Amino acid sequence: MPRLIEPGTGDAIELGELVEALDATRFDARDEEEFAALGPLLARLGRNRDFLAELAIGELKGRCEAQHRGNGYGAQVFLLHPPNGRTVLRANFWPARADPVVRASGTDAFFYDLPHDHNFPFLTYGYLGPGYWSDYFEYEVGAIAGVPGEDARLRFVERSRLEQGKLMLYRMRRDIHVQLPPDDFSVSLNILGADPSQPWLDQFRFDIRRGTIAQGLTCTAAEALLAVAVHVANGQDLAAAFLRHHPCDRMRVTALDALASAIPEDATVQLERAAASPSAYLAGHARLRLAARADP
Repeated sequence: MPRLIEPGTGDAIELGELVEALDATRFDARDEEEFAALGPLLARLGRNRDFLAELAIGELKGRCEAQHRGNGYGAQVFLLHPPNGRTVLRANFWPARADPVVRASGTDAFFYDLPHDHNFPFLTYGYLGPGYWSDYFEYEVGAIAGVPGEDARLRFVERSRLEQGKLMLYRMRRDIHVQLPPDDFSVSLNILGADPSQPWLDQFRFDIRRGTIAQGLTCTAAEALLAVAVHVANGQDLAAAFLRHHPCDRMRVTALDALASAIPEDATVQLERAAASPSAYLAGHARLRLAARADP
């Protein structure tokens, strides 16, 4: 499960003080100990019981202009500070299942009942309310290829909730959770760790009942562009080169799919060749596509 961190006893701070402290601190988001050491700073912001309400009121007075301009998340997330390449600071709202917004929109908008991991580490602090519940699992990413339907070797840990004042580190590509609505409206604060390699690391949705990978959730802008480029100009040559040599196996699968779409008469040959690849990720995805063709 996520790592519990001692929140410390420091006095409450303002958001600007947290931003300055993070800017002045050298850390590697991929280093668990270095990133965990930032937790007490988040807890100190969490002891400030007024800052979030003041920010929310300011946004409402300004018709939420700053949130519309810089917030790439959904309405559940209040962006506290724009991403700077190292961290993202945000507050998350967690309505109860009986709250009107959940009854009106359903649970999907709040990622409830969705078993998933993360391809980045993040610190979370229970700021308001009883806190959302989670069923926690663990897995070893190095023990799997990352193909849908593959046994993920999940280990159930426990069900618990993010209570007010609780501080945790969600470890990237290790901790899995199924978030469940809180008993009453709740708010959490997050520091997300950013890393240049993050977009190329897979995040997964899991099938808890079967204990398998259900699907990959990550897609970069480059992958989306390749799916378009393969249909114009020299895009097919680029896709073929990516399929052979790209360092990210997910991009190789994207190139395979793009070529199969653009040149359907060659698709079976391309898929069979990929199915024999020494890359378990590429081969596994190719076999899935061959099986789907055989059993439409």
